[in-house]
Amino acid sequence: MLTIGKSGIRFAFASAIGTLALCATAATASADAVVKWLHLELNPEYVKVWRGIADKYQAEHPGVKIEMQFLENEAFKAKLPTLLQSSDAPDFFYSWGGGVLKQQQATGALKDITDKMKGDGGAWGKSYNPAALKAVTFDGKISAVPYKMGTVSFFYNKAYFAKAGVDAAGIKTWDDFLAAVKKLKDAGIVPIAGGGGEKWPIHFYWSYLVMRNAGQQGFDAMKTGAGDGFVAPEAVKAGEQLAELGKLEPFQPGYLATTWPQALGVFGDGKAAMILGFETTEAFQRRNAGDGKGLASDNIGRFAFPAVAGGAGKATDTLGGINAWAVTAKAPPETLDFLAYLTNAENERLMAKAGMILPAAVGAEDGVTNPLLSESAKQLEASTWHQNFFDQELGPSVGRVVNDASVAIVSGQMSPEEGAQTIQDAVEMDKM
Repeated sequence: MLTIGKSGIRFAFASAIGTLALCATAATASADAVVKWLHLELNPEYVKVWRGIADKYQAEHPGVKIEMQFLENEAFKAKLPTLLQSSDAPDFFYSWGGGVLKQQQATGALKDITDKMKGDGGAWGKSYNPAALKAVTFDGKISAVPYKMGTVSFFYNKAYFAKAGVDAAGIKTWDDFLAAVKKLKDAGIVPIAGGGGEKWPIHFYWSYLVMRNAGQQGFDAMKTGAGDGFVAPEAVKAGEQLAELGKLEPFQPGYLATTWPQALGVFGDGKAAMILGFETTEAFQRRNAGDGKGLASDNIGRFAFPAVAGGAGKATDTLGGINAWAVTAKAPPETLDFLAYLTNAENERLMAKAGMILPAAVGAEDGVTNPLLSESAKQLEASTWHQNFFDQELGPSVGRVVNDASVAIVSGQMSPEEGAQTIQDAVEMDKM
């Protein structure tokens, strides 16, 4: 998730997705305004939905052209910092929110759209889930338009659980989860598909355990430097629980070199019983499976990350993305008009029906029809605290260390105490 580097200033399509270029609409000399949209979507079916919305907007707004360009995930992260400082900067782009967005705002790279959001009685701002709008607001300023929400949870192979005698409904606590891992191993089944090669998929475990142990107030104290920060007992305890999981060797062989798409393929190919992943896991395990089909939908179940006995956090606290479209400083006025259109309830409902998103727009929830996506949506509706991914929330420098430490702890390369101290050191260094 966090590997932000430097690259050239040319804005180009990633070679691996050249076929998507046909979906882009180039600006013409006759256009009165061109709005450049940068995204990292690779699914051609989803791109068609985006293009359809853009084309409809163009038809209703003669003289405005929406220019869509796409980059692969890591290429997007590598190129974006340089793009934002160049004449090729997009007018709006995909954002994970959190500390990364805050830093972009602090550099002056983004447009302050607070007045637009709060004007006219705040109608535009009120059209989004309050948690989503809060996630893109820093020091009272709004620089991005909420787009979608998501939550991380466990997905499991029902047939494997039945074979091992594991009842997913009975996994309520971390101890229950560890017992399920042991049962799966005893049945000769790899318990979990892990993506340690990219590191960030493993940080889900440490992050959730911190949330379950410390609760919202405790985590807020950690990130603001109050008390003991990230060497607080709750953070060390989270590391101890993660290390305990690691000692069970729950992941597939070679997981430390496995990318996230490969981990989805491991799950989709039936080579592991579980995966801790995004709300879109069902669709993406199919795409990454060896046969392109993956597990049948009715063979996939889902359950929330378990509670921790004695922890201050609640089982209804959720971890997941709060994504938005960040608006760059020099974006033309038409950009905001298009973004209001792109993220209105009607269009977000359309995207939800296509299985693309859990919408941030109020009133678009009824567009979610996929059963597993619906479960994620219901979990978000009942969420008592929705926390953005730690590696985004804490900013790129600290987030990278969180990811590294999570992998080091679960693999036994670092003690829980060392991991907590390493993260705290990164927090303190980031303040200098």
